[in-house]
Parts: sequence; C-alpha cells; structure tokens
Amino acid sequence: MKALRFYAPEDVRLEDVPEPDCGPDEVKLHVRNCSTCGTDVKIFHNGHQNLTPPRTIGHEIAGEVVEVGAEVNATYGSDWRVGDRAQVIAAVPCGECYECRKGWMAVCANQTSVGYQYDGGFAEYMTVPRQVLKVDGLNRIPDNVGYDEASAAEPFACAINAQELLGIEPGDTVVVFGAGPIGCMHIRIARGVHECGPVYLVDVNAERLKMSAEAVQPEETIDASEVDVVERVMELTGGRGADVVITATAANVTQEQAISMAARNGRISFFGGLPKTNPTITCDSNLVHYRQLHIHGANGSAPEHNKRALEYISTGQVPVKDLITRHIPLDDVLSAFDIVKNGEAIKVTVEP
Repeated sequence: MKALRFYAPEDVRLEDVPEPDCGPDEVKLHVRNCSTCGTDVKIFHNGHQNLTPPRTIGHEIAGEVVEVGAEVNATYGSDWRVGDRAQVIAAVPCGECYECRKGWMAVCANQTSVGYQYDGGFAEYMTVPRQVLKVDGLNRIPDNVGYDEASAAEPFACAINAQELLGIEPGDTVVVFGAGPIGCMHIRIARGVHECGPVYLVDVNAERLKMSAEAVQPEETIDASEVDVVERVMELTGGRGADVVITATAANVTQEQAISMAARNGRISFFGGLPKTNPTITCDSNLVHYRQLHIHGANGSAPEHNKRALEYISTGQVPVKDLITRHIPLDDVLSAFDIVKNGEAIKVTVEP
C-alpha cells in the first residue's frame, strides 16, 4: 500500500510499504480521510521529539473498519464490525496516571499519539492500536456525517477542550487570533455552543482573513499588519476590552496583545504553542493582577471531547463541511503541506 513515511526533517517520502497486519487486540481501518494541520507542517520541517522514524504520519483520521481483532470486542466491551465507520483520537491517554484518574485525560502524564509513537493516517490502511481502544478512543461516525467531516473532529475536540476551560457566557465579546481552520472552529463553537456575543477575527494574512471571514462571518476582521489590534479592540468594545481572547496561532506577540486587550475578569486561552526556540513573552503582571485576568493553557483533547465534536457536527450545532476547502488524493499528499503552510485553504483533507 501507499503511505507517507517520515525519516527525518524534510525527508518525508510517499512510498510502497506492506499493508499492516491486524493483531488480536487491534482494529484495522481503510483510511478514507486524513486531514492536515499546522502541526503536520512543523513535523515535516522540524520533526518531533516523540516521533520515532521511520513513521507513517497523519493524526486527523476517519475510515472504514476492514478487520476486527479476535479479542477486541470481548476485551473492550465494544461491538465493532467490518463495514463500521470510525474516527480515531490523536492524543492517547494512558488511563491510569494521577491526571487520568482525576479525569484530566487531556494532560495525561504518559500521553502517546497516533502518527508519533503509532503509525498514522496518511496511508491506505492503518491499525488502531490497543492503547486507543483501551481508552474508548475509536468513535462511531454518525450516519449523517461524512468521512471528511469526521476527520476534522480531532482538531475540533482540541478547541472544545480549550473553550471548556474558558467559561464563555452568552453575550461575551470574543477575539480570536488566527484565521486558520482552528480559529474558524473556535468561532463556531463559541457561537453555536456557548452563544457568545460579537466575535472579532485577527490575522496578518489578508487573503486568509478574507477567505475565513466569508465562511464564519465574524462581526469584524482585523488585519494586524495594518492596524494596532489592541487599540481597535478597545474601540470596538467602548474601551472595556474583550471578555474572551483565544490565540490560535504560534506568535508570541498575540499572547502579549491578548493580555493587553482583555477586559476585567477576562479569560485568555494560549491555544497555539510557541516555537521552542522562542517560547517566552513579556507579561504585564499588573494587568493580570488588577484586571483579575484568567490565563489558560490548552493542549490537545480527551477522548470524550472527540465524541462531543462528532455529536456537534451531526446535529448541525457546529458545522465543519464548508471549512474543508481542499480535497487532495494520497498520491499528491506532499502538496497538502505547502497549501497549509501558505494558508491557501481553510482546511485540507487527504483522501487515500
């Protein structure tokens, strides 16, 4: 079968490899969609400390069950059958550490990941490892949800996790930095689930800002390359600032701006991680102190967030179909990385 294999930074090859065997405690999928994100681009260029090459990458996965290991259903209390449609979690908690026992599976101390420690979804077939099945991380796709939409449930789950921490209330003013797919999902969740008030979308790429704004219709877009973002948000809010600020981009300055523009009792999500070579920001601690600001990290998701994402997509509460603007065949998978890097699409999905 064809699979995209990572050997070293910028040495990523689409090649023929043996089709994987399905172990007694595994499920084998015919991958139908594996979507891409900024993390894939970072892996392509820089690798990752948890990724052991050679490795099939890709972690936003939906596919059709083609084989169920003999011990799977009895061991995990499941009822998987050939022909079932399934979505796979990416971040795999151990289920046993202190954090997992507390219910904090998104920050499992022993977390592993599909596409890092286990072969991922940029391939025609893959096996879902027992570690995923053990934590109920293989999810049935609702009948009215396409494989492409289901593959977007993984990043969607990460956004759900972040917003769960923020406590967004009806009517809250929300600022989202980053007009990529995750920024668009954040806007749709804040509106569709939490019934927030006005939303302002910020980016430095005018074309991407325009493309995303057409899809998610923020009350206003702010081109940070043209205007002072903090000043503009203060104008838009009558000097009060934003109740909620989400930095869905890997830029240090956006985190600093988020603190400056947050209203009293404002909640801030540092959703996008910063480069390891430049991970620090300047924080005006007095703003945090006197405005009583709440700054949250947000990293990945728990299996339960993935289930909720599929439910929101199925009910139409948070649509994602129109955010998937490019479908790429597996034979042309390497082009997907350039499309994502250049911001030429909202969401790109690969179809083996």
